[in-house]
Amino acid sequence: MPGFFLRLLISAFGIWLAAELVDGVELRDPATIFAAAFLLGVVNAFVRPVLKLATLPITVLTLGLFLLVINAAMLGLVAWLLPGFTLHGFGPALLGSLVVSITSWLASWYIGPRGRVERVRVRQRT
Repeated sequence: MPGFFLRLLISAFGIWLAAELVDGVELRDPATIFAAAFLLGVVNAFVRPVLKLATLPITVLTLGLFLLVINAAMLGLVAWLLPGFTLHGFGPALLGSLVVSITSWLASWYIGPRGRVERVRVRQRT
C-alpha cells in the first residue's frame, strides 16, 4: 500500500509540474491534482492497454512515436472526466503528458517494482 501512495504522489507532482511549465494546462486546486493523479493511474491501467493494442499497426509504422499521442489522449481523457482540470488543445496535452512521463520515469529509477525506495549496498572485497 505504501507503494501505491508513493506512485500517486509522483504522478501528482508530475501533473502539478506540467501545470506550472506548460501553458494550457490548468488545475483548480490541490485536491484536483490528487484526483487527476488517481484518475490518470486508473485510465493508464485499464484504457491505455486496450488503446495500445488497437493502435498497434500505426505504432509500429511510426516506430513508437504514436505512443506519445496515446499518452496525450490519456491525459485528455482525465481532463475531460475531471472538472477543475483543463487542457486547452492537443499541444498542451502532448507537452503535459511528456512532463508527467519524464517525471514518473525519473522517479522510477529510485522506486523498485514493489513501490518502495530501494537502496543498494556494495560490498568491497578485501
